[in-house]
Amino acid sequence: MILQALKEYYERKVGDGSIAPDGWEYREIPYVIVLDDKGDLIQIENTQEQYGTNKRSRRFLVPRSEPRTGNIKANLLWDKAEYIFEDIEVNKRTDRMANQRAAFKARLENELGDIECIKTLLLLLNNKDLKEKLTKESCWEDIKKRNPLITFRFHNELGLICNRKEVVTKINMNNAGYLDNRYQDDAHQGICLVSGNMAAISRIHGKTFINRKNNSLVSFQKNSGYDSYGKTQAYNAPISKSVEFAYVTALNTLLKSKKQKFEIGDGVYVCWSADKTNFENEFTSFFEDSSSRDNPDQFSEKVKALIESIYTGALIRDEASLRFYILGLSPGGGTRISVRFWDSNTIGKYAYNIAQYFEDLAICKPPSYPLYFSLARLLSSVAQQGDRSKIPPELAGRMVASIVCNIPFPNFLLQAAIRRIHSGIKIKTKLGSEKIERVTPEIASIIKAYLNRYYRFYFNNYEGVSFELDINQSSIGYQLGRLFATLERIQEEANPGINSTITERFYGAACSTPVTVFANLLRLKNHHIAKLPSKGRVIFFNQLIGEIMEKVDDFPSYLDLHEQGRFAIGYYHQRQAFYSPNTTVKQ
Repeated sequence: MILQALKEYYERKVGDGSIAPDGWEYREIPYVIVLDDKGDLIQIENTQEQYGTNKRSRRFLVPRSEPRTGNIKANLLWDKAEYIFEDIEVNKRTDRMANQRAAFKARLENELGDIECIKTLLLLLNNKDLKEKLTKESCWEDIKKRNPLITFRFHNELGLICNRKEVVTKINMNNAGYLDNRYQDDAHQGICLVSGNMAAISRIHGKTFINRKNNSLVSFQKNSGYDSYGKTQAYNAPISKSVEFAYVTALNTLLKSKKQKFEIGDGVYVCWSADKTNFENEFTSFFEDSSSRDNPDQFSEKVKALIESIYTGALIRDEASLRFYILGLSPGGGTRISVRFWDSNTIGKYAYNIAQYFEDLAICKPPSYPLYFSLARLLSSVAQQGDRSKIPPELAGRMVASIVCNIPFPNFLLQAAIRRIHSGIKIKTKLGSEKIERVTPEIASIIKAYLNRYYRFYFNNYEGVSFELDINQSSIGYQLGRLFATLERIQEEANPGINSTITERFYGAACSTPVTVFANLLRLKNHHIAKLPSKGRVIFFNQLIGEIMEKVDDFPSYLDLHEQGRFAIGYYHQRQAFYSPNTTVKQ
């Protein structure tokens, strides 16, 4: 199903001319050798440009690269510098380098040797004075050290030699003849698992660039227990050469896309639709925050527009019934890529699921916070020390699956959130200093969404966690969280500027074993409330504590993980109500 969907995407993109045709590919090539009509070197052109802190090379349409697993195989009219020049420092084996250069020239002579411009290029490559001329180029030292990709063009033309009309025609004819010859070999033809047609079978599948690793989505290791019925390597799962090229090209195109790819943890996710849609270009923006200083609300605006499009019916009218695909990959062992996630559904279903996810996350928060949080920001808040690089890979993958399939979040997400609350979260103040918070808006959003999705999925009738303070919530954990926030607030008002409150010492025990601390905290409250300067505040806090205690029959000896989550939400809601007196309270 994955390969078939990728093949269909390739056919769709070929139709609009936005993807490389059969036998070709787009590659970023840093350097272009410029030669004249006599085969003399004019200059080495640097195609790299600065994009922020990184350099990007120009993309060129070149003949498809040869899959090589340690063997010497030259690409046609472009390759690494070690295949073209001497003295490349990356590879110290001079005998191997000589064979590489010989292979590069041999392909030119054997496949394109009757074309005049190729004869001219061979004059350049066989020129004994070429080495001396190269050393005069300013970029030669960089080429020797980095062994970059290199191709060729004539000085009076902007296009590459490989894009010349006569060269393209010859390459395409050779490709067609190669496939025809392969058809005549019974050992290399079979029924393609994707197309169902008898065709030439690809023995080695092309590489896919993922997380700086160059691996294959489909590969078999020889003599490792995967061979059966006398078939070895990729003949165990026969894919025709044309289908193999199509799915590899489509996947590499998606992985290079800025709008159809996002990364969470060590996973890379790509998405596409059966036909051209706006949703396939907007989908990844719901997972990565694309906001900038110029437009800090860009992420929230996109989410809001999605939710509104569902309720107004605009999405249904436009593209809701079209098929949509989501593929999650991660580097596997050896030369393989692991499929972490695969799902297919209609755009309307995915749009609804994503909108439901953001509605589940919605919670009252200070004005300085955005309306919606990105997934990366949420996962970073529960990662060790809040470090995005320490997001557990399994958690990231399971979260994506939960969002797009509208199923409960993974169990260990709540555990990670509670653990981060207990350890304390460092927050930078406006003055540049740091303070320790327990339940941040991000953590509160995660816990609220986790609980609501869990009970909605497993129970028909459930009392969900509200957007803001709910004084009638029946959960004992929620009411005890409110009580703890109230006791903390009394202490803060009784001791203005206090550095350490009861939260630093007693939060962990209060939310897990309430019976051990609340009796002492209520006695301590009497000492603090006596120091309040305003009688009105004394009356307010006494009434608030009385209202909360009406819903607390006894202090439990233990709260389970879900009640600890409700404790955190009750604490957070009550704190927000203190700082936002105009907050509407759910009655």
